[in-house]
Amino acid sequence: MRNRFDEQLLKLNTELITMGALCEEAISSAAEYLNANDLSMKENVYELDKQIDRKERDIEVLCMRLLMQQQPVAKDLRTVSSALKMISDMERIGDQASDIAEITEYVEHSGLQSKVHIADMARSTIKMVTDSVEAFTKKDTALAEKVIEYDNTVDSLFNKVKAELIDAVKAGINDPEALIDLLMIAKYFERIGDHAENIAEWVIFSITGEHKDF
Repeated sequence: MRNRFDEQLLKLNTELITMGALCEEAISSAAEYLNANDLSMKENVYELDKQIDRKERDIEVLCMRLLMQQQPVAKDLRTVSSALKMISDMERIGDQASDIAEITEYVEHSGLQSKVHIADMARSTIKMVTDSVEAFTKKDTALAEKVIEYDNTVDSLFNKVKAELIDAVKAGINDPEALIDLLMIAKYFERIGDHAENIAEWVIFSITGEHKDF
């Protein structure tokens, strides 16, 4: 029975890696649509969001089976409960990538997106998602801590984008809707960073049993 349980835990790791990869691709496609106005990337984000939702449901079922197969020890219980929390954050990442793609439709002809550091935010959030999932699969608390610290970089970039948009207003750029939409896009990237930080915090909990909110 324990061997079967361990096999299912390994499958859980694999499924989480897959879901994390879908999130990374969704963020990347949303950023590419923003920078290159490639409509195929918009549709790709929407399709990836659907795949992420399906993967969340699949992992939820797997976690329930793990909990019902046998009485898990405390460490196993932390692993499974943390995975359930993580996929909730990943699902929100997919939603926010989709939101970015939707808003981009209204700014793609303004040219403003090339004047701010949103692409840097996209790259940074992809790194955070990748590293947070890797930290879980490798049981690496040091890497999880780095993800948490790296959220400060994303926050700084968000503040930089806000300042750049304010400068655009001062320079007389008369496209208020595009300015507001770009600020919303930057905010969604900032939220994606927050979700990656949450994932990293649950990684630490799964390993140590410690969480900052407990």
